Amino acid sequence: MKLYDGEELSIGKNKVEVNLEISFEEITKKYHKGQVRIVTEQARYPLNTIVGMINDGNYKLNPTFQRRHRWEPERKSKLIESFIINVPIPPIFLYETTYSKYEVMDGLQRITAIYEFYTDKFELTGLREWPELNGYKYSQLPEVIRQGIDRRYLSSIILLQETAKNESEARNMKQLVFERLNSGGVDLSDQEIRNALYDGNLNQMCIELSGNTKFRKLFNIPIDVDEKNEKTDNALYDKMDDVELVLRFFAFRQIEKWTGGYIKKFLDEYLTLGNDFSEEVLRKLKRAFNETIDIIYDIMGVSAFKLWKITRNSDELKQVKTPTKVLYDPFMLAFCQYIDRKDELVKQKAEISQNIKLLFKMEPELFVSRFNKNDITKRRDAVIDAIDKAIGETK
Repeated sequence: MKLYDGEELSIGKNKVEVNLEISFEEITKKYHKGQVRIVTEQARYPLNTIVGMINDGNYKLNPTFQRRHRWEPERKSKLIESFIINVPIPPIFLYETTYSKYEVMDGLQRITAIYEFYTDKFELTGLREWPELNGYKYSQLPEVIRQGIDRRYLSSIILLQETAKNESEARNMKQLVFERLNSGGVDLSDQEIRNALYDGNLNQMCIELSGNTKFRKLFNIPIDVDEKNEKTDNALYDKMDDVELVLRFFAFRQIEKWTGGYIKKFLDEYLTLGNDFSEEVLRKLKRAFNETIDIIYDIMGVSAFKLWKITRNSDELKQVKTPTKVLYDPFMLAFCQYIDRKDELVKQKAEISQNIKLLFKMEPELFVSRFNKNDITKRRDAVIDAIDKAIGETK
C-alpha cells in the first residue's frame, strides 16, 4: 500500500534488551539509589470542600484517565449513601503536575459524583439503607443529614512531582501507576488503557473520527450517543472499541510491519509512535478514513460489515445481524486505495457488491474469525481483486 510522506513508522524496531544477569550487589545499589521509587503523600479532603477545589482550577479532572461513560445516578447515589453510613471509600490518586496543581489519575468518577451532588446536579435514587432520602438533592436534605455528610472525608494519595525528573519520566511513571491500579478487578478494554496511557494527537483524532455518522451507522452505534452522560447499551461505544477500529485502519495500512505476536502490542506501538505524526500526515489520514467510510457506505450500503453465510440445506446466502471487524479490516484496507476513483466505483457498485458477495459462497473459509497478519491480508487482497474485476482491471 502506498503511504503518505511521513506516515511510515519504524514499528518493531524499538525493543529494549534487558540484562537479567545482575548481581545482588548491583540490585542493592539500585534499591538504595531509589530507582523506580515513587514519592507520595496522603491527604484528606472534607466532602464540602470538593466543589471549591474543583472550581479553583487547581485540580484537573483529566478526561484522558476516565472511561467514556459516566456513572449513572443510582451509582452516584450509592456512593453518597456510603458516606452517610460511613462505609470506607478507597482513596483517589492524584498526580502533582506543578506545585499544588493536580490531575486526577484514578477516582474521577467518585470526585465528579461528589461535585455534582453538592451542586444539586442529581437526585438520590436507588438507596437501600436510606430509601427515605430517594428523590432528594443535597440542598433539600434535612440539615442533620447534610451536616453528617459534610463531616466525611475523601482520602487521596498524591504522586509528587519530584518523583520524575522530566516529562518523559513523568509519563512513564503515570503509565506504570495506572497499569498497576487497574491490573485487578477493573475490566478495562485494550483501547481504554491506550486512551489513558498513550494519549496524544493521533489518539484524539481516533476518538474524533469514531463519531463519523456513516461509521456509526455501519456499526449500529446510535448517532447521538455522545449526548448521554451515562453508560449506554452499546458495548462498542462503552468500551471504546469503536475508537480501536479507527486505530486498526491506520495501523493496518502498515500491516506488513507486523512481525507477529498479539495485535494489542502492534496497535500499542503504532499509537505511541503515531502520536508524533505531523499535522499534515494527520490531516491526510483523517481524509483517508472519512472518504473510505463514504465509499464503502455508498457502494456496499449500511450492512457492509455484516457477514454473509450459506444457509443449511441450501446454497442461498443469508446476512448475519451483527457487523464484524472480519469485514471491516479488509474492506477499509481495500477501498481506501480507490478513494480518488470513487465516481468510477460507484458506477460499478452493483457488480462490485455482487463480486464481493460471491466470495462468501466461493471462499467461506476466508471469513472465519482469525486475526493474524496472513488472514487479514488475504481478505484484503480478495476484496481488491473483486473490485478490480468489476472495473475491468483484472490482472
